[in-house]
Amino acid sequence: MNSYRRLIFLFFIIFFFIKVQAQPNNTAVPDTMQPKREFRGVWVATVENIDWPSTPHLTTDEQKKELTGLLDAHQKMGINAIMLQIRPAADAFYAKSREPWSKWLTGKQGKAPDPLYDPLEFAITEAHKRGMELHAWFNPYRATNDGKFSALSPAHITNIKPEWFFVYGGIKLFDPGIPEVRDYIVKVFLDVVDNYDIDGVHMDDYFYPYKIEGQHINDAETFKTYGDGFDNISDWRRNNVDLLVKMLSDSIHKHKPRVKFGISPFGVWANKTQNDEGSDTHGLPSYYELYADSRKWIKEGWVDYINPQIYFPIGDRQVPFDKLLDWWSDNTYNRHLYIGMAAYRINERRLTKFKNPSSMPDEIKYLRDNRRVEGSVYFSSKSLMNNPLGFTDSLRNNYYRYPSLPPQMLWLDSIPPNAPRNVTAIQGMHGVDLKWETPLLAKDNEPVYGYVIYRFDGNEKVNLNDPKYILHIQYNSSSLFTDETVKKGKTYLYVVTALDRLKNESEPSPTIAAILKN
Repeated sequence: MNSYRRLIFLFFIIFFFIKVQAQPNNTAVPDTMQPKREFRGVWVATVENIDWPSTPHLTTDEQKKELTGLLDAHQKMGINAIMLQIRPAADAFYAKSREPWSKWLTGKQGKAPDPLYDPLEFAITEAHKRGMELHAWFNPYRATNDGKFSALSPAHITNIKPEWFFVYGGIKLFDPGIPEVRDYIVKVFLDVVDNYDIDGVHMDDYFYPYKIEGQHINDAETFKTYGDGFDNISDWRRNNVDLLVKMLSDSIHKHKPRVKFGISPFGVWANKTQNDEGSDTHGLPSYYELYADSRKWIKEGWVDYINPQIYFPIGDRQVPFDKLLDWWSDNTYNRHLYIGMAAYRINERRLTKFKNPSSMPDEIKYLRDNRRVEGSVYFSSKSLMNNPLGFTDSLRNNYYRYPSLPPQMLWLDSIPPNAPRNVTAIQGMHGVDLKWETPLLAKDNEPVYGYVIYRFDGNEKVNLNDPKYILHIQYNSSSLFTDETVKKGKTYLYVVTALDRLKNESEPSPTIAAILKN
């Protein structure tokens, strides 16, 4: 047998051997293994230029450079989802909007970027390039963030429909009890759902306003007009928020069934001292003070994920992270639970427990020990970029060292793609050139959205459940990839799987060996 035939024979022996060894995707994952599926999000706040842009006076090129730098940094940390604030105060960080450009983008409300570009479109493209989801973060009810009403654009909704608003804490807020207000807000959200390739719609914790001593919500006339059937104004207010959440859920999923809908409420729904079904905590109860019945939204299946802001340390005297997380995990109702994490509080002077470098890593360990928790979202981008007490280093080098896919949402889509076909791996000028053919259409006729490439050393057992073998995740339909990290003289094994929009993963391709020459 000549050397060429021996090489071919060796290739097929390896191919057959590793194909037999390949484990199916549903094999149980050992507890010591990092999760292959985990939501790892970060909030990128634009209000008051908290995270991006750093100042409203950057040029278009400077804004783009700053944003791509931010995305690059988060990609290196292992983040796989960006929650980008695109409507901080009835304004817009996107071009296809019925509301004026945000002053935090250009320095003056209503002033477009120059040269003109669409920040949301740009952010979506760049996030997807880096294997990250982009969730459009809306503030539904906040219309201004200060009392400088004369600086508002003539096209701002407070100037067009002044009767829709009340002033509280010196700012203007939509009155949630007016049906036309709810209709308008839904239309604003759908402008984005219909016109942009977002992965999710996200809302934060601002519903009815947080209480301010000595002030009251001026909605008595609205209650008189629209409060039929309610004995007290508190139940009516909660119902107003419920109506909007239900309308948004129905509308979003009708317009684009693959778009996720999630809300990040204040962490405490209700305390046990106030409600037998509440948590063993002593914090601000959002059910009673913000009129936000967040437990109902997930119980009714109106949201795909709930992301409570548990901005407290383990063992806190008033609101212990561990007890509140346990309560939420008992109230997920088969939807996803992501934990809002307080990166901004690390090393906070008045909160001594967060001055301990192990405090937030311990929270990651705690949530990972609970199988009902599907991930985390950190507030905010700037805090992670600052690497407080080395926490970001611990994400990059330990907890998020290996890539992860977002968790599946089987109630939205349970049909995976078919496997890639005719995969080849050939040594090229810059590494191993991988090629494959697009899979046949899945049973639901959904086209392939992306691919996952796994790589193993020639003597390793093929295990697709261990994320340390994920070489590359891509959110595009390209069927080419070059592995530039190989070493000459080694043998590598490759497996390619396909992803659909909701990150359902196909069965693996046959395992292909690449035997590199020196």
